[in-house]
Amino acid sequence: MTDQETGKAWYETLYVDFEDYDQELYTQQTREEVDFIEVIIDPRRAQRILDVGCGTGRHSLELAQRGYTHITAVDLSASMLEQARAKATAEGLQITFVQKDARDLGYEAQFDLVLMLCEGGFSLMETDEMDRPQPGEKL
Repeated sequence: MTDQETGKAWYETLYVDFEDYDQELYTQQTREEVDFIEVIIDPRRAQRILDVGCGTGRHSLELAQRGYTHITAVDLSASMLEQARAKATAEGLQITFVQKDARDLGYEAQFDLVLMLCEGGFSLMETDEMDRPQPGEKL
């Protein structure tokens, strides 16, 4: 399904100008979610972290506050990334935020830990086929 005004897929415009995202109920357990992540990983080995579908960066920010220093966070939404960058700057945290499509990240074994929490990205696709780039598709 494509937005007739922009010509973009609905999931590309879903979080444009969503300033209240961090007030949504499902975003209120970030500390507890990162507590759980730390229970199941070996923090000494999770030196390089990739947060896919980071939204406003809530998990990346929490991890950075806990001392993780090599975090790359990607999202399709420029406006969500803008909010994430502003929060990181305000908190004095160093996180690399990159606008990318989760179906075509282009990374090969650069990370020790890859996270895709909340919706992450793939759950926004309409069909299983949309979870993968199609031959000749420009992302």
